[in-house]
Amino acid sequence: MRQTNSNPKSKSHKDTCIFTKVNATVLPQLEALCAAWLPGGRRRGAEYLALNPTREDRHIGSFSINVITGRWADFATQDRGGDAVSLYAYLNGLSQIEAARKLAEEMGVAA
Repeated sequence: MRQTNSNPKSKSHKDTCIFTKVNATVLPQLEALCAAWLPGGRRRGAEYLALNPTREDRHIGSFSINVITGRWADFATQDRGGDAVSLYAYLNGLSQIEAARKLAEEMGVAA
């Protein structure tokens, strides 16, 4: 099981700020970003359901992202995270800080 959260207490103040800024910018756009990052998914209530591209997933439903809170989970593997930065890191095989920096650049967030 891999659990990721992009705001652990061991991060520096500067790193914590980038996570806060990026997540605040991304969260209102998370549904559209999920559609881009996870094509073929669908919305059901507050959840965006999609195939998990990090494994051979054949059934939509076990990989879910809450587009209101940013929390996500793959219930088949128990991988989970608490925000959009951790989702982006998971999907792209990046560290949390790499994902935050890349998303900041893509979203035009001053780091």
